Amino acid sequence: MTAWPVHARISGPIVMIGFGSIGRGTLPLIERHFEYDRSRITVIDPVDTEREMLDVQGVRFVHAALTAQNYREILTPLLTEGEGQGFCVNLSVDTSSVDIMELCRELGALYIDTVVEPWAGFYFDRSTGPEARTNYALRETLLAAKRKRPGGPTAVSTCGANPGMVSWFVKRALLNVATDLGLDGDEPRTREGWAALMQRVGVKGIHIAERDTQRARNPKPRRVFVNTWSVEGFVSEGLQPAELGWGTFEPWMPENARGHDKGCQAGIFLLQPGANTRVRSWTPTAQAQYGFLVTHNESISISDYYTVRDQSGRAVYRPTCHYAYHPCDDAVLSLHEMFGQAGERQPEWHILDENEIVDGIDELGVLLYGHARNAYWYGSQLSIEETRRIAPYQNATGLQVSSAVIAGMVWALENPEAGIVEADEMDFRRCLEIQMPYLGPVIGQYTDWTPLTGRPGFFPEDIDPAEPWAFRNTLVR
Repeated sequence: MTAWPVHARISGPIVMIGFGSIGRGTLPLIERHFEYDRSRITVIDPVDTEREMLDVQGVRFVHAALTAQNYREILTPLLTEGEGQGFCVNLSVDTSSVDIMELCRELGALYIDTVVEPWAGFYFDRSTGPEARTNYALRETLLAAKRKRPGGPTAVSTCGANPGMVSWFVKRALLNVATDLGLDGDEPRTREGWAALMQRVGVKGIHIAERDTQRARNPKPRRVFVNTWSVEGFVSEGLQPAELGWGTFEPWMPENARGHDKGCQAGIFLLQPGANTRVRSWTPTAQAQYGFLVTHNESISISDYYTVRDQSGRAVYRPTCHYAYHPCDDAVLSLHEMFGQAGERQPEWHILDENEIVDGIDELGVLLYGHARNAYWYGSQLSIEETRRIAPYQNATGLQVSSAVIAGMVWALENPEAGIVEADEMDFRRCLEIQMPYLGPVIGQYTDWTPLTGRPGFFPEDIDPAEPWAFRNTLVR
């Protein structure tokens, strides 16, 4: 595109928390797509390595780490400075999303983030059990805040590529499969309607199926964790328990699986880290592949959103949902090295930028499986070459995230009194309309593959031939 649209006007100050790889990519898109006062934007980060970039652009920088003790003192004057409605864009780690979100709503400011993030120390707290360190538990704190104060200034929770964009893909993919199966009817307008449609289509589950083939010019050095997005974020979630939304069709549960005593009851977790747990999945480029069952908010929120309950409140239908992530090859090697050292993190971390990557794509989509057409993948195949052409300061992985942030910001400005919302609850058509120019080819493809394809092989396996898509067959044991 030679002329990019200005989607909305931000009338008050903008505060961006965090200026890592996603923040650096998001800032130019804010400049591109919003009308706002450039003198009223502030970036906050505990690291000042990118300060020169901000100084050149005339962006105010606050060199500070937000904590539970100082976040109100730092954020309140910045978000209430001058006239208009402030907007907080939280792209950080080690800051409580729910606490900052609630402050923004108290101040009348809009808010968006890409993850339900806790204060520093949560992920590695040995004094708590694994259940307390799950994304299920973190999401329940968000839902409690939503119940406590419904409506009011919009706060968009977990709106990146995943969680975020993939929830919009699920709705688009579900409608495509329904049409191809000849299931006529109006597009659902309620959560209950969407859940009933997924049940009617016969979807047993959903993989957030991703393959990152971006390849660096130089090989990964020893004792360095290399990734295409936040190493700190990936390591933190990778060391959380493996976690998934648990479908009502599942005939078997792993011995080390545990449920939850409170909350929506949509998910389970395993007593092992997600980045050391492999699952079988499929994407168009890789075809059959191993992915890591890394915990993500959308694994729980999607299963919860599409739950059908009877009059007593009992779940009579729910799809299984989990991440099946094959990161770039350097990240796979980095995980292998880290877990070989009993989970000890490498002393150096490095994020591959757009100048270091020679080729590759980030193929990120949703695999809806178990219906009459077997499985359908729908998603983005964004290349590094396309990313360089259309957006600065980021690789393909980053652009899928930052463009979703922009879409969520536009939606918030167009719906400023929606209260706390998750991506599953937003207008998927409007959000994808905004984001689509940044996603490269967006395709849908059916496959006959199942987790039983080619099995058993040379050795006996503990499989369930009667239910090809059972988690028993998906989990690599």
